[in-house]
Parts: sequence; structure tokens; C-alpha cells
Amino acid sequence: MRLNQNIISGRILIVSGILLLVASNTIAAEQPAVIARRPNILWIVGENLKLDLGCYGAEHVKTPTLDNLAANGIRYTHVFSTSPVCAPSRSAFFVGMYQTTTDTHNMRSHRNDDYRLPAGVRPITHRLKDIGYFTANIKTIGEEEVGSGKLDLNFVNEGKLYDTDRWEELKQHVPFFAQVNTLEAEYDIYDRQTWKQPRVEWKGERTHEQIATEHNVTPPPYYPDHPLVRQEWARYLNSVSGMDKTIGRILSQLEADGLADDTIVMFFGDNGRLEPRGIHWCYDTGLHVPMIIHWPRNYPAPGNYLPGSISDQVISLIDVTPTTLGFAGIDRPWGMQGRVFLGDKLGPEREFAFSARDRIDETVNRIRSVRGKRYHYLRNYYPDRHFTSLNRYKEKCFPIKPLMRKLMAEGKLSGPAAALMSPRVAEEQLFDTTLDPHEIHNLATSSDPAHQAALIRMRTALAVWIVETQDQGEFPEPEAVVAPFEKEMHDWFGTPQWYSSK
Repeated sequence: MRLNQNIISGRILIVSGILLLVASNTIAAEQPAVIARRPNILWIVGENLKLDLGCYGAEHVKTPTLDNLAANGIRYTHVFSTSPVCAPSRSAFFVGMYQTTTDTHNMRSHRNDDYRLPAGVRPITHRLKDIGYFTANIKTIGEEEVGSGKLDLNFVNEGKLYDTDRWEELKQHVPFFAQVNTLEAEYDIYDRQTWKQPRVEWKGERTHEQIATEHNVTPPPYYPDHPLVRQEWARYLNSVSGMDKTIGRILSQLEADGLADDTIVMFFGDNGRLEPRGIHWCYDTGLHVPMIIHWPRNYPAPGNYLPGSISDQVISLIDVTPTTLGFAGIDRPWGMQGRVFLGDKLGPEREFAFSARDRIDETVNRIRSVRGKRYHYLRNYYPDRHFTSLNRYKEKCFPIKPLMRKLMAEGKLSGPAAALMSPRVAEEQLFDTTLDPHEIHNLATSSDPAHQAALIRMRTALAVWIVETQDQGEFPEPEAVVAPFEKEMHDWFGTPQWYSSK
């Protein structure tokens, strides 16, 4: 009997020891900051820009800060947003999942309902806070405004996303994850009185250095050669130069605070260029964004990080999410659609980046995009809804668009500009972005075997992607959801005369 009691007592001690070990491991897992030193991570998210930086070969811009960051980091040449407009794009890269999978694909949706992200899908800041990161969405450095504090996510019921919006708190709370959303390349419209303005200004426009001018710029050939077009193009380029100055201020403060050698800096655009054929549309001008990553000296760099290098691998912005988590020591969460492209646990390289456009404001549409290193395939589900479709924000803020309506009516447009004003677009488009960087010549009906092979391959890839990712764009929003946007956009931007008189 005593022997059995000794055996039982021994087993109890063994079980108790195992439980203590499990408990201690659990505590350690919940407090990894105690046993692991982690880098700070800074996202600088550029508003509405394509590869219009000096380091990408752009002319009539002055971007020494980002050019230097690229010279000492990695510059990526084939990065694509999952949407050509901010809220769906940000909703995707903030969780590492396609907006079409999480039902956040329509512009500014789910702001007033009880929508929650699907089970297992979480904001990146919540995942980082789990392991001890302090989180910030920076608006100011001292009294100076350097960021917009923009969220613009199509989910609002997930709880607090950031700890602060003040730069000064960062050095007191390390490791930190901080995001700065740039102010430039954006129209100053958020007083919602835009309909009153004869001309809508860009944020910071009056202080931007006038490097680009009406007389030295060359706008794309799908616009008419007109003084107003040149003026608008110069406005955009000067805003990019202004953005670089703000980023210089941010990185200088990072250095002054003694944080630069411990902070991974990631700069990338949230969606494409602020031009009429840019944002809202799934051409490269709406999806192709810059990205630069700089690694700090106090942390060992990944094996595939080479300072001063250029990478042409195809990257989707949802890949930024698991890659960032990897920098913090978190493995890619199971089921996350983004892949790790920089680090020691790489996912397989992408052949294609997939993107989607759905309802934007009051304008209902559905476009899907498949982008490889060379070819770009577009599927237009509503071929009667193209560039000339009504979008009150575009009609009011982008003066090139009403100008083109006027010139078209007067018979003064020709070539690619006239083609852009056609009321219809082909159901399928295929572009060779190497030979046709402006995406003017549709090769979908070409008899060239190389073009047909690319078309079939990308058309098939899209069909598979739609099924595998459960593309929610298959299901239109109810009319009761869409209708209020018509009034909201009218009250904000007005309605053009040509539409009112239809």
C-alpha cells in the first residue's frame, strides 16, 4: 500500500512539475519582450502615388530623402496595391487579407453597421501589441503636423488600434510600431464644403517648391496636350517633392532621438497616382506603387537583404503584413493570404499580383486585375462603365476630366485621349507593360501566340483566384446601401451640369 502511495506521490510530483513547466512557458510566451529584443518598425505610407521618385527615374521631382533611403536599402519595382483606392487597399494590408475576401472591398463600407472582421482575421497592431509593441499613428512632431492620422478602414468595431498619435511618446515605449500617413498628394476636401470651391487645392500646395512647371512636364499621351493638363501634372509632381521634405523631417527626428539604428523603415504607397486615369482604375497608374525598405545597423539583417539593391519580385501590398510581423518575430499566421517576401522564412514568390475595384462612393463597378512582371490583364465586368462614368469627387476635384468632356464634345480629341473618352471599354484588356508602359494598346484580341498564351494564363489565374479567395464582389450590395452615397457625394462635391440635365 505504501509502495502504491509512493508511486502516486511521485506521479503527482511529475505532473505538478509538468504543469509548472507549462505555466512558466506560457508566461514566457505571453511576455516575449523580456527574453527577446525586438526592432522598432516604422511604416511611412505615401498617399496616392506611382513610382514618381528620383530613385525610380522620375523627372522634375526632388526626392533626396527617399533616394538616399533607397541607396542604402532595397528598392522594389513591382509592388501593387490590392485596390486603386484608399479604404479597400488599407483594409487589406492592415490585416494581410484581400478586401474581397473579408467583405471590405466597397469604398467606405461598414461604417455604420455591426460588421466585424472574420474569425481569425486581426489588425496588425493587435498582433504586435500581443508581444509587447507600443503602437502609434503619428500626426505631429512637436507642433509640426507630419501625418494625417488617417485610418480609412472598412472595419470600425475591432477596438482601439493605436496607443498614441504623438511622436514624442515613441522613445519612451520601445519596441514600437509607428505609422505615418503622408499629407501630400491629396486634395484638401475634408471640410466637406468642396462644392463651393471653384478650384480644389492640394494639401500643402501653396508651400510646395515649384520644381515641375507647366512648361517642363510631359503628361501621359492618354491626355490632351493642353495647358491645364500640364498645370495639373506639375501640381502632382510638386506634391511628391513636398512629401519627400516631410519624410526628411521624420527620419531626421528618428536620428535625433537615437532611434534610427534600432528601427526598420518601410516606405510604400497605399494606392496609385492622383490623376483622373489613376486612382479608381485598375491600370498600373491606379495600382503600381513604390516601396523602399531600410534595415537598422543594430539588428542582423535577413539573408536576402542587400543594401543598395533593387528587387523586381512581384509583391502585393498584403505581403507587407506578414513580412512586418516576421520582422517582429511573429510567424505568418495560418490562413493569412499575404506572403513573406523579406526575412528568414520566405514564402514562394508570386507569379501574379491580384487587385480589385468595386463600388467607389456612389459609382458602382467591378474590375479585376492580374499583374505579372510583364503583362497586365484586366477583366471589366461592366464594359459600359468606364472613364466617363459619373463620380462626383472626380468631376469636381480633377479638372482634366471636365476639360476632356468639353474637348470631346467639340471634336478636338484624337488618339488615346479620344479612346479614353469612349463610353465603353473592352470586357478584357491585356497590356505589355514593357513595350507599352502607358497601357494604351489592348492585346486581348491579338493573334500573336505570346499574347494569347499570356491572356489564357492570366484569365485562368483570375478564375482560380476568385474561387479560392471567395471573392465577395460576386454579390452586389443592396440598393438601400448604395443609394445614400448619391446624396452624400452631391452634398459634398455637387453634381455636374451635364449629368443634371440628362
